[in-house]
Amino acid sequence: MLDELIAGLDPDDDRPALLTAGRTGRTVVRATRGELGRLATGYAAALHARGLVAGETVGLAVRPGPRSVAVLLAAYSLGLRIAVLDPTAGPDVLLARLELAAPRLVLADAAAQAVAGWAAPLARRAQLALPDLTALAPTVTIGRRLPGTAPALPPATGPAPVFAGDGDAVIVFTSGTTSRPRAVVHTRSSLAAGMRAVADLVRPAPAEAVLGGTFFVLIPTLASGAPVALPARRPGPLARQVARLAPQAIYLTPPQLRAALAAGVPFTGRVYSGSAPVSAALLAAVRRAGAREAWGVYALTEVFPAAAVESSAKSAFAGPGDLVGELLPGLSARTDENGQLLLAGPNAADRYLGEERLEWVATGDIGRVEGRTVVLGGRCKDMILRGAENIYPGLYEPALHVPGVELAVIVGVPAGDGDERVVAIVQPALGASAEAVRAALREPLDRMGTARPDEVLLGEVPLAGRSRKPDRAAAARLAARP
Repeated sequence: MLDELIAGLDPDDDRPALLTAGRTGRTVVRATRGELGRLATGYAAALHARGLVAGETVGLAVRPGPRSVAVLLAAYSLGLRIAVLDPTAGPDVLLARLELAAPRLVLADAAAQAVAGWAAPLARRAQLALPDLTALAPTVTIGRRLPGTAPALPPATGPAPVFAGDGDAVIVFTSGTTSRPRAVVHTRSSLAAGMRAVADLVRPAPAEAVLGGTFFVLIPTLASGAPVALPARRPGPLARQVARLAPQAIYLTPPQLRAALAAGVPFTGRVYSGSAPVSAALLAAVRRAGAREAWGVYALTEVFPAAAVESSAKSAFAGPGDLVGELLPGLSARTDENGQLLLAGPNAADRYLGEERLEWVATGDIGRVEGRTVVLGGRCKDMILRGAENIYPGLYEPALHVPGVELAVIVGVPAGDGDERVVAIVQPALGASAEAVRAALREPLDRMGTARPDEVLLGEVPLAGRSRKPDRAAAARLAARP
């Protein structure tokens, strides 16, 4: 699909490619298809002129936008491997990741470099931190320079070879310790298969905008001939953006969806959400807010996407666990002797960097597979041991998302005798009273039987990471407070 997109970007095409929202919500064209094509060709020539050849690694720390898309396309066309750098990981973790990936060149915009330099005190307040990139590898600035940043890499003219064949395409770091970071390696074929799966799921029609900010939304949408609108960061502007644009499809994470619903975003078309657990109640609320369809997408860094379920099917599911839907075409699933879900297929990662090739991807999720339907029972590492019973929170948390509940997690708290107490932290929706929430929880709590929590706390569920998933460690600390 990346090859199709690169080949289809006519330098004379003035159709919009990337859109953003102005302060009033009006649509602003950030780049046309022709501009994007010229940028990609120019960056390919510039990287080639620096002597980079197929198989070498470049680090990428550029915010989503025309230049980040163009650089990715340029690197892909040359057969380079891109290591994605995340400023939110913290300097120590990022340093370990850079040492593992060993990029020949780091491509960073001025903002990412400022986080490591003069703007570090301000950046720390926003939980952003980078080591000095220039001290770790040769670094160039993509886009406009600021004082103190590395030399610019402007788009160039001249020929550049086009790589054909398979090989490593991207390195994406996942959770891991500072001393031993874990890096997922996708090949050109697995990346293409994942993007094809997204295109088949989202079905973008040419000329109608899709709202979303991840590369797995950007590339399939642009390849289909449709423009992509980068979501406004704050709920108010996002509401105005959606109202003006009326996108055919929207991809937002669950925290973004909850904020959007609170701001009164008028959803349209098909809405997709993933990167964190997506409850039936959240999808139903999106449907009530105007969406024609609301989908939960089960995906991992190693397998994107893996399964999907529409709101009506998820709401109708009455069994234990979290229904994440039907496996997407080409994927296979089974469970190991411990009940952990394993996945394999054309869009599965090739390996972890420095390790052997993966035959099956261990998801870390307890699950069951019925035909091609997948139901999760929680993370393996989140198991709670109370008495002689193993309790998997994911089996019971979906039932706690009753009307008036925005988010709910179940955690274990040390009881001081080697045992654990089970505590549910329930976050009421805006405007819901504590009395109404506790009343609505009575029935699902009664149905939990021996897994019933020892205590139910009403309060805000801590979140962490780029996707703002529930932070179970922080939730456990909160639950342990006297």
